[in-house]
Parts: sequence; structure tokens; C-alpha cells
Amino acid sequence: MAEFTMELNDEQKEVRDWLHGFAADVIRPAAAEWDEREETPWPVIQEAAKVGIYSLDFYAQQYFDSTGLGIPMAMEELFWGDAGIALSIVGTGLAAVGVLANGTEEQIGTWIPQMYGDANDVKVAAFCSSEPDAGSDVSSMRTRAVYDEAKDEWVINGTKTWATNGGIANVHVVVAVVDPELGSKGHASFIVPPGTPGLAQGQKFKKHGIRASHTAEVVLDNVRVPGSCLLGGKERLDERLARAREKAKAGGERVKNAAMATFEASRPAVGAMAVGTARAAYEVALDYARTREQFGRPIIDNQGVAFQLADMRTQIDAARLLVWRASWMAVNGKPFTAAEGSMSKLFASETAKTVTAQAIQILGGNGYTREYPVERMHRDSAIYTIFEGTSEVQRLVIARTLAGMPIR
Repeated sequence: MAEFTMELNDEQKEVRDWLHGFAADVIRPAAAEWDEREETPWPVIQEAAKVGIYSLDFYAQQYFDSTGLGIPMAMEELFWGDAGIALSIVGTGLAAVGVLANGTEEQIGTWIPQMYGDANDVKVAAFCSSEPDAGSDVSSMRTRAVYDEAKDEWVINGTKTWATNGGIANVHVVVAVVDPELGSKGHASFIVPPGTPGLAQGQKFKKHGIRASHTAEVVLDNVRVPGSCLLGGKERLDERLARAREKAKAGGERVKNAAMATFEASRPAVGAMAVGTARAAYEVALDYARTREQFGRPIIDNQGVAFQLADMRTQIDAARLLVWRASWMAVNGKPFTAAEGSMSKLFASETAKTVTAQAIQILGGNGYTREYPVERMHRDSAIYTIFEGTSEVQRLVIARTLAGMPIR
């Protein structure tokens, strides 16, 4: 077990500086253009693939970093560059985590490479869980998967929404109900291979922020996938469902479902994304306050501005501490006895909204225009308090954990 530390080792510092350089030289110069276009920045993703950032190998190296700091460090630097483009680069990771968390070794080896493609032919993947009537309330999910034993196939019907890369993905990971009587415990995850008939993109959303990231509905109409596409396999699913039925009869504790397992593993990473956006806005505001003069002196000499910057920096550092702690705990198998993962996501996401708003205030009228990036950063920051569990849901998770109550 690696000891918890706030000091990156030499190798991690080298990776951090490399990522920072890519974010500064490639992502930031393209940010405004792709935000306006509201399109997937394929050229930037391809550049990331060419240098090795958008790849299974890089993601795995950071994911299996024994200190737990690889992923949050990488997320912070990329999202410091731009949230929309960074999400296009890392969005495939949520689907990959879904396979890593629930799949067999064979499934991991077969499907994750197909999610990324290669530098000459980049691909993306989508994790499809939310539905029009089932976002944070996963127990209300209606997408159904029925097993056709004669053909050893699963037939999936339903509509997913808010899917990053939905419809344009090479591989879709879809969460569906296999036993409606078990509620959220009767869910399973499925791979939908590329070119599978019946899967189509629905509405593409025009968003307030992260506009370079593709977000859309995914419609599944009698989608048939082989039995081998059930993550974890049929035998493991049957065993899990049998245990859930026994616990339901006995009134026992709840068990985790596939979607919740994926979200729990990714929440500190979302916190790190928020830290990156907050840090970027803070740095713009700090530089502006040092160089902008009013009444013959830099505005940072005014206590009202200086105190705002002091609060911004304090909140950012505190958010990073929570994110790194949760990431270290997750990698080292430490139980989240106080919902530390949700704490990190909650505090970091709220910090991003607060800090970006303060940055606009410090820049004044300039901050409200698209001539300066803090306007875009403020729009982007709103998503952190919404996706992968709203701030209200994070507070609910934390409160129920502290009270010793089950998480629904």
C-alpha cells in the first residue's frame, strides 16, 4: 500500500509537465473555436492520440498508479486547458471504467482497445446510463434487456440520454434492467459492438457549456447483442441476482448495481476536472488583477479584490486535497466510511462554480465577454454540479453514509 503524500514523484511531475504543455500548446488555442462550433474536436483528439495521451496505455498507467494521484493529476491539467475539449479526450474513460469495474479479463482485452482505436483512426466510446425519467434515480430505469436463450442473445430496448459520445461512439456500454422486481439491484451492463442494428443517435443537445463535447440521446430498438457482451458473464449475473433476491426476502442490506459502481469509481476524477477549471479561471483573474490598473495602481492592491483571490486559492487547494485523498483511498482499497468520494466531487464542483464566477467579477465587463476565457470557464463549470450525481445527490450520499443508512 502506497503512503498518502501530497508530493508528486519525479515521474509524475514529468507526466504533469508533459500534459500541461499539451494543454497549453494544443488545447487552449483551439478552445474558443470548438466551443463556438459545438462539434467534437476530432483533430485535437487525434493529436492527443499521436503523442500518447488518448490511448489505453496512458489511461491504464494513470489508473493503476499505486499512489492514486495519476488520474486526478491528469484530469486537472487537461481540464485546465479547456473543459469541453478535455471531456472529448477523456469521455471514453467512463465507458472504459465500466468495463474494468464489471467485465471479465477477456472482455477488457477485447473491447477497451476498440474504444480508442489508434492514432491513424481514433475512436470514442460512450457510457449510457441516464434516461429521460431516470437520472440520479437509477432505480427508475426503464431500458430493458431480455435474454433469448435459444440464440444466446440479449435483446435491449429503451432510450438513454445525456450520453457523452452517444451515437458517435464505436462502442457503447449500456446499463439495462434485467429483473424489474429487484429495482436498482436488477441492473446489468452490456457492450453494444460497433455497427449493431437498432442502435441510433437521438437528439443531440445544444448545451450551456462543455460545448466541444458531444452529448446526445441513444435509442435502442430491439438491439440484439451476443451473450458474451453481458459484462461479467451470465453465470456471475445469475449469482448476483440470486443473492439480491435472498436479501430482498430477508430485508437485508442493499447491494451495489453496475451503474453505481462505475459512478463511485469516477467521482474523484470529476472533482479533479473541476479543480482544473477553477485553477484556470483563478490564474486568469490573478494575472489580470496584477496588470489591470485603476486609479493609478493594480487592482490587486485593493483589499476587496485581493481577498477574493485569497479565498479562490484557498478553496482550490482544499478541493484538490479532498480529491487526492479520495483517489488515494480508492486505489488502496480504503472504504469510504464518510463518503469521501462524494465529498471530493461535491466540494470541488461547487468550488469551480464559485471561483469562475469570482473571476468574472474581478475582470468586470471584460470577464463577461468572450474576449476573455473566464466567461467560457464559468459556463463549463456548471456541469460539475450536475453530471455523475448532482450536488444534492452527493449531499444525500454523504448524509446517509454518516447516518449508517443504505444508499439507494
